[in-house]
Amino acid sequence: MSKQDYYELLGVSRDASDRDIKKAYRRLAMKYHPDRNPGDEEAENKFKEISEAYEVLSDAQKKAAYDQFGHAGVDGQGAGGFGGGGFEGNFSDIFGDVFGDIFGGGGGGRRRSGVQRGADLRYNLELTLEEAVRGCEKTLEIPTLVGCETCDGSGAKPGTSAKTCSTCGGMGQVRMQQGFFSVQQTCPTCRGEGKVISDPCGDCHGQGRVEKTKTLQVKIPAGVDTGDRIRLSGEGEAGTHGGPAGDLYVQVHVREHPIFQRDGKHLYCEVPISFVDAALGGELDVPTLDGRVKLKIPAETQTGKLFRLRGKGITPVRGGSVGDLMVKVAVETPVNLNSRQKELLREFAETTEEGNSTHSPKKHGFFDSVKKFFEDMT
Repeated sequence: MSKQDYYELLGVSRDASDRDIKKAYRRLAMKYHPDRNPGDEEAENKFKEISEAYEVLSDAQKKAAYDQFGHAGVDGQGAGGFGGGGFEGNFSDIFGDVFGDIFGGGGGGRRRSGVQRGADLRYNLELTLEEAVRGCEKTLEIPTLVGCETCDGSGAKPGTSAKTCSTCGGMGQVRMQQGFFSVQQTCPTCRGEGKVISDPCGDCHGQGRVEKTKTLQVKIPAGVDTGDRIRLSGEGEAGTHGGPAGDLYVQVHVREHPIFQRDGKHLYCEVPISFVDAALGGELDVPTLDGRVKLKIPAETQTGKLFRLRGKGITPVRGGSVGDLMVKVAVETPVNLNSRQKELLREFAETTEEGNSTHSPKKHGFFDSVKKFFEDMT
């Protein structure tokens, strides 16, 4: 007899997400579970079928094989194991995983070793623009949990060892009856570890880890920017019971610079110039991260003019061409003038009044537009 399509059994489409598949299985499992249908052989068979379907579709590798080859791609890989040995075992492995978050149980019937990976840590590192652009080496002080050297991370006093929990027999879980459900819960005595430490280590108090400030030398690559993250494998918190350590993530933040603004690989700065240099032209000393360079200002330069200095920006941390430095000039109005300077400016203004449209084309064009605007209103 041919098997029914797994997607049809769960009532989901072939492009359903993992969450939708789990949700569909949860709903059907609640409906056909044998504890809710005692003596109903049809419901029991239906539950076996949907559990088999969920086992395949919830496993990425099995799902890919099933999508490509159908039932032939997953036969013999545990997907058809409900018909023979131990329905209860298969139910615990799959149904317990789905409903463990409701009843506090784990992966039904499977012993928990207590070995866990340590937590990842994050360190916020502030850099100057120069440090970020050129790269640097920083010393970090990281408060963390490290393996206890006294007990070698076991949590037990030297010369002793943890003993198998008498409540759960080392399984880490106990079976609890809740209404029509028979579910697994974390053992209250050993808290899921499977073992009990009767004589804990005096330094770590049975935790296997102690608090310590760790000193690390970290190389910051050239070109990093705010938001970049550097991963240091194994430099996070120590794992429990010999588990691997977590990772340390160094989060980069670049402080604001008094002269430059950064936009990716490009730099921007604003340089004030006198109205004489703007009118007659000249040369400016422009700052860059590598020192000063000469910038030629052409005559009749207007405020806001942007000049590009190629290759004076930043080399991206992930490679690519060097950015540019964009220099924006701002014409500065002179202040604190003495009487002679004011007199000279008035003389200059008198010489330019007659040819206003020639000497100040933007001003002339603007007021012509304003005049026309009011004329059109009338």
